[in-house]
Amino acid sequence: MDLRGFLKIVARRWPVAVTVVVLGIAAGWAATAVSTPVYEARTQLFVATRHGGEDTAQLNQGQTFSQARVQSYAAIVATDQVTESVVRKLRLDMEPRQLAERIKAEAPLNTVLINITVSDTEPERAAQIADSVAGRFAQVVEQLESPRGAAAAGPARVGEAGYPPVAAAPQAPVHLGVTEHASVPAAPVSPHALLNLAAGLLAGLLGAGALVVLLETLDTTLKHHTDLAELTGHAVLGTIPFDREAPQHPLANSDSGHSARAEAFRRLRTNLQFTQVDDPPKVLVVTSSLPGEGKTNTAANLALALTEAGVRTCLVDADLRRPCVAKTFGLVQDAGLTTVLIGRAGIDDVMQQGPGGLSVLTGGAVPPNPTELLASTRMSDVLEELADRYEAVIVDTAPLLPVADTVGLAPLADGTLLVVRAAKTTRDQIKSAADALRTVGVRTLGTVFSMTPTAKSKGYGSYGSYGDAEPPVTGRHRMPTPRTIRERSGVALSYLAGEK
Repeated sequence: MDLRGFLKIVARRWPVAVTVVVLGIAAGWAATAVSTPVYEARTQLFVATRHGGEDTAQLNQGQTFSQARVQSYAAIVATDQVTESVVRKLRLDMEPRQLAERIKAEAPLNTVLINITVSDTEPERAAQIADSVAGRFAQVVEQLESPRGAAAAGPARVGEAGYPPVAAAPQAPVHLGVTEHASVPAAPVSPHALLNLAAGLLAGLLGAGALVVLLETLDTTLKHHTDLAELTGHAVLGTIPFDREAPQHPLANSDSGHSARAEAFRRLRTNLQFTQVDDPPKVLVVTSSLPGEGKTNTAANLALALTEAGVRTCLVDADLRRPCVAKTFGLVQDAGLTTVLIGRAGIDDVMQQGPGGLSVLTGGAVPPNPTELLASTRMSDVLEELADRYEAVIVDTAPLLPVADTVGLAPLADGTLLVVRAAKTTRDQIKSAADALRTVGVRTLGTVFSMTPTAKSKGYGSYGSYGDAEPPVTGRHRMPTPRTIRERSGVALSYLAGEK
């Protein structure tokens, strides 16, 4: 995957990427908010040698001696000899080893300086501990360097109460002096707000990149029509752009005949007319793998596009489980295809008119055995009769994978059009649907890639759940009023009861 491909993935899944980045920044801020501030106080000591003269050789020798010992002195700062005394003196509520963990000592190379740093949650206490550690540390070093049993270098002290004179205490060869006392720190050294936010941002960016790549790897849906053509082996006859207004205005030419969707269906009509030139199909089944892929919308608008071109067209709703054509055009659902199949009425009796002179045969009452009805000889006779009357018959059927209705009906038609929803239908589902048609010997004329994202669209959106298509409420063909529907229903029911 190159950089261009990665950026396309991020652009396609930007909500996920932005969410992960925001969570990373929030984690950095939360780490800063919940962390206890820690302050550091610093003090410095100077290691000097005691000498008996001011000879240059002696001074150099003392300097070399101090530099050789100062690294060892720094390792003594956090020992128990120092920390136990400081804990007792300041009455600290901690163990000596706990205090040792808060003390850092370093001796810069080629110097006789020792820097002591103490960290604590209270700035005043940090300064007090630093000064106390420095003072006690100086005492411990001088005690350790004092020669044991050596005679006094200076004059003897007079004894008390007649006791003999007492020898003066031997002096250590080094002396530690404080060059810099600890001051109360004004600001904490941790947590670092900017550092935590930067770390959270970096973690969010890395996590977002990894997550979008993982999601893209696990995502088996199709994003481009070329992938659909390679998977099915059939030409993509149409690419229908997503329109968020489709649920309210399912007919593409109801408001504006020059919209992107309307032009897409006109291209589909043109491409369909150029397929199978030697044996042009008259009865065309429109189906999909699963509900919600836009098959009813495609069938209805394709039928309107053919009618617009002057082709005598009939739209048949053969989805007898969840018929949607009647709702799409605002027609009567009570009498239709099932009425003709059971012999209660003829085709002319239940045929209704849609916009532009389109003939519409709605589904009728929902039967208990749709699979048997659609695969019956009577259904074949109905399609033949419609093919004799019209130049094109568009049949909207049930999805292929949930039910077997279309598998029984499709062989009765001249060809099938498979509708696939972009970024929704998986490769396995598409392949299963294509295999189901191929198994029964159905001629698949091509595929339609529906609900593809456009530049103006903010997402793939949805046409609504299967069977929830809304009738048009604006445009040249408006939904009939409740009174008109009751009147039409009365006429249809009266005919079914034998009143002509």
